[in-house]
Amino acid sequence: MPNDKLKDYLHLHLLVFIAGFTAVLGAVISIDAIPLVWYRMLMALCIMGGYIVLCKINIKVDKKTLLKLSVAGIIIALHWITFFKSIKIANISIALAAFSTGAFFASFIEPIVYKRKISPYEVLFGGVIILGVVIITQSEFKYINGLLIGILSAVFSSVFAVLNGKFLEKHSASVISFYEFVSGVLFISIFLMFSKDGFSKSFFNISFSDIFWLFILASVCTAYAFIASVHVMKTITPYTVVLTYNLEPVYGILLAIILFPEKETMGNNFYFGTLIVIVTVLLNGILKNIKNFKKGTPLQR
Repeated sequence: MPNDKLKDYLHLHLLVFIAGFTAVLGAVISIDAIPLVWYRMLMALCIMGGYIVLCKINIKVDKKTLLKLSVAGIIIALHWITFFKSIKIANISIALAAFSTGAFFASFIEPIVYKRKISPYEVLFGGVIILGVVIITQSEFKYINGLLIGILSAVFSSVFAVLNGKFLEKHSASVISFYEFVSGVLFISIFLMFSKDGFSKSFFNISFSDIFWLFILASVCTAYAFIASVHVMKTITPYTVVLTYNLEPVYGILLAIILFPEKETMGNNFYFGTLIVIVTVLLNGILKNIKNFKKGTPLQR
């Protein structure tokens, strides 16, 4: 039905908007990046666990798969920690501009995992993205530390996305997410136990406002987004989903300017550099999937 298709497209854009809103929550929540991610993953784990119980989903996996999912869980935890840290020491716009470079890193990581050659145009696009980042850096050099941490976050995100693409060939998103959240919470917990401040009294002394926004982050932006994105891909091609998700930095930066105009309004060169990065990422996705379509292979997720 055409109306159902339209609803799914609107749903997809809602999910991308939610992804962009995640960065806003990172700025609103007052606690530091590590405890923020610990609470996020713990809450999301509880929600996902409840969903699995209610839907009676079989979560049994073999030891080899469990190990792989555990590694992926650590990687997504590191991605979120560095992403929110970038927001804390710079701002939302810088963090999202850095995050948009993720597709560039994925274009080099993916061939390693899938054992294929790197395409010449991907190298060219990589150079253009680096140019975009240089323009951003020259425009907002005072945020260089936040930008570098944000780029590191993009690397973690790219590795995670490529690994999850392999996992989704055999397992459901619910099962994958459940074990990744368990792994992420355990990883951060072990780190905190050996760190100086760790699980101190202040760690658990958080405001009602932070608890509320953490719950929104864990439920709407994490558990719901993970499940809903898989549902959307049942009727919309992964190609369209991926291209649409590349609008996440656009939505996030626009939200940041509207909500925090004094802190988030940047120089013209910042937006020019960010535009170069985002347009290049979109072109990369289009060319990659046109190439795969001609070969008769599935569209890239």
